[in-house]
Amino acid sequence: MTFLTVFVLILSLFTVHAAANQDVPYHFGFKKSKGGQLPSIDQEGFKGIVDKHEAIFLGDTSKKELFLTFDNGYENGFTPRILDILKEKKVPATFFVTGHYVKDQPELLKRMTAEGHIIGNHSWSHPDMTQISNERIKEELDKVKQAVAEVTGQKEMAFLRPPRGIFSDRTLAVSKKLGYTNVFWSIAYKDWDTKAQKGWKYAYDSVLAQLHPGAVILLHSVSRDNAEALGKIIDAARAQGYEFKSLDLLSPTLPHPAP
Repeated sequence: MTFLTVFVLILSLFTVHAAANQDVPYHFGFKKSKGGQLPSIDQEGFKGIVDKHEAIFLGDTSKKELFLTFDNGYENGFTPRILDILKEKKVPATFFVTGHYVKDQPELLKRMTAEGHIIGNHSWSHPDMTQISNERIKEELDKVKQAVAEVTGQKEMAFLRPPRGIFSDRTLAVSKKLGYTNVFWSIAYKDWDTKAQKGWKYAYDSVLAQLHPGAVILLHSVSRDNAEALGKIIDAARAQGYEFKSLDLLSPTLPHPAP
């Protein structure tokens, strides 16, 4: 075996190994904030990948700013009330929608954009994107973007929340190349199980216990608890000196709105 043959073999093995590492799946998780301390992803094994691709986990932790986001996979009857509260309280939000939601709730989508909220991409069919090809990722995201534009007139779509919080180096790279900033979160609780709702006070306490500067809050709009607690959460956060800001402020590519 010649030196050149050995070199080519080693290079091939290295390439295969590197490609495999790009597709190691991660489930987003974090060390929760307690007592106003900052949350952390330092121990989760993926901080370098998140940083490399300029994904959002936190805002500016030197400022008492909060960024409110909702995942809308399907409608459970509570989004109209959520929008009423946001309008009353003058709070901007970002709604990450699936293809099902776009097809099923065009009027709510129109209301979101009319009232100044951002619609983000949550993929067309909510797949584990680490298990599909680059071409399929593009198709999943393009379909949502195009359908939302047809319904609402929102031509640009800058933010993506990976379905199920599952991602890899490859999926972050592919979606970033398509113009998306991946948005994770630094405040969340188990709110998505519609059969395990525990009352507005549980939702209120779960969010308030985790408040910290620069927080990206993840709520699911299917939760009755969230709809009933939202106004109280907003009022309590403001009483602590927090302000609710638009996610545009955190985009590495979009022009930032005036404060």
